[in-house]
Amino acid sequence: MCLHDHTSAPALPANLPRRGILAGAAALAGISMASIAAQIGGAPAAHAADRPSGPNYHGSPLTHPALIIEGGTIVDPKTGEAVEDGVLVLDGGKVAAVGSRDATLKAVAAVAGRAQVLNATGRWVLPGLIDVHVHANALADARAILQGGATSVRSGSSSFYQDVALAALPGWAPGVSPRMTPAGLFISPDLGDSLLADPDLAPLATLAGGVKDPADLAYLTRVNLNRGAQVIKTRANPRAGLPEQDPRELVYNQEQLSAVVKAANGAGVLCHAYSAEGIDGAVRAGVRSIEHGVFVSEGTIAEMARRGTYFTPTMDAITSMAASANPILAARGQEYTPILQAAVRAAHQAGVTIVAGTDSFGTDVTPIGKEVRLLAEAGLSPLEALRSATVHAARLLGLGDDGGRLVRGGFADAIVVDADPLADASALETVSVVVAQGAIVRNEL
Repeated sequence: MCLHDHTSAPALPANLPRRGILAGAAALAGISMASIAAQIGGAPAAHAADRPSGPNYHGSPLTHPALIIEGGTIVDPKTGEAVEDGVLVLDGGKVAAVGSRDATLKAVAAVAGRAQVLNATGRWVLPGLIDVHVHANALADARAILQGGATSVRSGSSSFYQDVALAALPGWAPGVSPRMTPAGLFISPDLGDSLLADPDLAPLATLAGGVKDPADLAYLTRVNLNRGAQVIKTRANPRAGLPEQDPRELVYNQEQLSAVVKAANGAGVLCHAYSAEGIDGAVRAGVRSIEHGVFVSEGTIAEMARRGTYFTPTMDAITSMAASANPILAARGQEYTPILQAAVRAAHQAGVTIVAGTDSFGTDVTPIGKEVRLLAEAGLSPLEALRSATVHAARLLGLGDDGGRLVRGGFADAIVVDADPLADASALETVSVVVAQGAIVRNEL
């Protein structure tokens, strides 16, 4: 028996503003003044002159002291060049200077007396890494991602717009969350409890067969964009990680996926796809990237190369199934791993851009360095594997030609590793320092 008095509950207004939706998303993501204060610790109350985009707030965002990382070998993933005994100067959330000691002398002098100095002698300094497929639903998830060295991420969807809320944090509280490209809600037939994320989704609850009609798919896509999603996540097939689902069954065909791409209106669409038919339909529908893509065909690879479609193999998500206690998942992992490795090699050889995405969910985070190492084991060179989590990923996220690099005026995101990443891709698994938006979030020097 229900004992609640439903008549006294206030009704949701029909025109609930976006800020109301995002306030709920922030609460679900564990974002509060107390949690943010605990994470940034004793950061000084300095403030930047320029306000980031966001709420029309009267204050200014927090900044961190200038930082000098000196003595390490600085690597440029775009060129493959390395500067030994280099110096990196970060100030005001940007790279103030990078290069040899002589080239950075003036910038070092400009921050003398107010900069923290880290000695990276004997180590390698790189730009912060980029994970193009994560599911971060809380502040704890964001913190775990940062600890692994990923300072920028693309969301693979969240359940209640938590990724949209997390995306607003770096501009105001540097180092609390990675730079987030949010996807909002998953464009999928069954929205489950995500229907409760937004009153504008209430009409979709009446659909007996789920969200399948192209007009309904377009509507859901537009709602996502209105709530702050910058990319759209959809699917062609079910999940491989659920033993009761068949990942080769078709969920959305080319016509349905085309409706999503058209409604996205230029926002990149990432598509979860396993079967040859599903992948091909997604590519021809115009999605920006294929996620997983185990059974991609040779003809579809050629079409991806022609269209410039990116490939996110999510190696760890697939290969780790082989160790599952569930016999169905273990069999899938054992079967899929060599097929996916061959697909990565074939796609790379055909000119398809490979990008690194872990498909991490919640606090169960695969460090992005492991994904880079698995891509190298699949056949990429250490440099190409590094590029998959830096310059290639930056281009996919629209971060510009200087994204995924340490260049003057670029993002103040950096990592320090203990071994040479140009010689061995596994070097990215030994991260000593992580700097995100100018804030030190990990320091083991």
